[in-house]
Amino acid sequence: MTLNMLFFTITIKFTQMTAEEYMHQQQIKKIREEYMDRAIQHRSFLN
Repeated sequence: MTLNMLFFTITIKFTQMTAEEYMHQQQIKKIREEYMDRAIQHRSFLN
């Protein structure tokens, strides 16, 4: 007889962002969105 057990532990820790970190994350999000927009434009141009 074989008994197989698998356990997962998930820990979620919320941290408070400073205003500077928040602004940095917003800049990253904006740059990523602009990059994706340009990539989509180039892709539709190539088709």
